[in-house]
Amino acid sequence: MNDLYDNIPKASVTNEPSLVSSDIADEELEAMKARVQEMESEAAMLREMQAKVDHSMYSAEEDKETIDARSVHVGQVDYDSSPEELEAHFQSCGAIHRVTILCDKFTGHPKGYAYVEFAKPSFVNHAVALDGSLFRGRLLKVTPKRTNVPGFTARGRGAPYNYRGR
Repeated sequence: MNDLYDNIPKASVTNEPSLVSSDIADEELEAMKARVQEMESEAAMLREMQAKVDHSMYSAEEDKETIDARSVHVGQVDYDSSPEELEAHFQSCGAIHRVTILCDKFTGHPKGYAYVEFAKPSFVNHAVALDGSLFRGRLLKVTPKRTNVPGFTARGRGAPYNYRGR
């Protein structure tokens, strides 16, 4: 039986604190401090990146009116059409930056209208000339894109929905 206890270090058998365990605790504490410092530096870097993204989004908000000024709304778009086909249809108007066909977020099916963003606002007039043109068997309705104004609806600002003139 004594042979079993001979291999165990004496500090672990007795209840006295040992220098080995305090050294291990100090190393673990230093490792934790280093990890906390690393996490704080990562958090600072993430805050800096978020500030850059917020700034770019804010500048994009300012440019929204200029983007809308060089875009058109296309209605009566065939549900099976692709952005490439619409781009080919409007290519004669000028250089195109983006074609967006809106889809229902729940079903994923197209809603039947699209937006075409051109490189220059002058190309919008050429695109509006294609109003009533035939695309995949349907007559397109092309209008200049309008900028949404928050709080303004077709009923007017602040008018109740079911107002009956009382």
